[in-house]
Amino acid sequence: MSSDPVVQCIENRALSFQSLSLPRTHLEPIQLVHYSVGEKYHAHTDWFTSSSQTTGEFGGNRQSSFFVYVAASDDILGGGTQFPLLDAPEGEEWCDYVNCDAGWEEGVIFRPVVRNAVFWRNIKGGVGDRRTLHAGLPVQRGWKLGMNIWTREGALNEKYRSVVVG
Repeated sequence: MSSDPVVQCIENRALSFQSLSLPRTHLEPIQLVHYSVGEKYHAHTDWFTSSSQTTGEFGGNRQSSFFVYVAASDDILGGGTQFPLLDAPEGEEWCDYVNCDAGWEEGVIFRPVVRNAVFWRNIKGGVGDRRTLHAGLPVQRGWKLGMNIWTREGALNEKYRSVVVG
């Protein structure tokens, strides 16, 4: 699969955010996801527990994740990304980005703010970090378009990667 210049720009920004020396070969192809009213994604981690998904061919486990809010309807309600095992940040300045009305037992819920991204590291001390458990909460009104960018611990086999054009 070939990457066009826009995809290459997104990939380069994701790589430079993490490390200037992280090679493109560690990136999985970008995934776009669209959520309409009632759609959600159950609680999960992005790291794998099955060794069949973390072989050298697949570049090991998922080292890190970005979830970018690419677009959303003007009337969107709900559709946040919830991390139930994390504490929400304190301070009203965060309320534009996280749901400050959520109860402390709900963890932190990032609002679907267009052009914002949530980044996290999936692996800590060589094992999956359970605190990265997260869910895409149901969209109650409107829609959202998100983008997943995953980085592996090592290089993915060429058949699983995007190929740079030019």
